[in-house]
Amino acid sequence: RIIRDVRPFCAEAGVPETKDNIRALFISRVRENLHIVLAMSPVGNAFRVRCRMFPSLINCCTTDWFDRWPVEALQAVSKQFFTGLDF
Repeated sequence: RIIRDVRPFCAEAGVPETKDNIRALFISRVRENLHIVLAMSPVGNAFRVRCRMFPSLINCCTTDWFDRWPVEALQAVSKQFFTGLDF
């Protein structure tokens, strides 16, 4: 099924439609488009242990830390987005 579904992309890219080329194109498209979201709490010992067991979590990933927003910040953002809208 993968070969059948990827074959048109090979033709579009001008790549000969061999099984090896189709497989290589599939793998390259997966690498370009696959995104994984991993959420875990940084509280406690488990996060530290995971980071030591899997150092690529720190070295090869983008880490976004999310904290609670202050009420003033939430109000400022909402005012900015809703300015000029009629309700």
